[in-house]
Amino acid sequence: MSNMIWKIKTFDEFTVPELYAVLKARIDVFVIEQNCPYPDLDNYDQKAVHIWAEEDGEVLAYCRVFDKGIKYDETSFGRVLTTEQARGKSLGKQLIQYAVETIENRFHTSEIRISAQDYLLRFYSAFGFVDTGKKYLEDDIPHTEMVRKVKRYLV
Repeated sequence: MSNMIWKIKTFDEFTVPELYAVLKARIDVFVIEQNCPYPDLDNYDQKAVHIWAEEDGEVLAYCRVFDKGIKYDETSFGRVLTTEQARGKSLGKQLIQYAVETIENRFHTSEIRISAQDYLLRFYSAFGFVDTGKKYLEDDIPHTEMVRKVKRYLV
């Protein structure tokens, strides 16, 4: 993992090889591993800020971040993944930390709403996300809407 680098880019900043690597990672994890055929290319990538770790051109962890009013009234992030070869190295924790920091720095808010796969509720709660009680199936996978509202106090 010595050659690993983190990247944060808008859609228009992607190189073709970067975009290909990100889409391949999303399909490998969500479509193949989770056996979930769904329309990954949903016309939201163009509105997102993309965050990922890569090593030698291979994506290790990824998510996309949205400003207010795109997915929810609040900012949000989604398509969170860690690829098979990168699991168990705490990249998921780093990824969520970068996603939260990116939202706070670019969109100047700490209010974030996400759609979390149920098995990750404890993981997200460690970052201040709270279960809203809204539960649903998304592509036949149980999800829960979670929200993070961290108030910043001026000193």
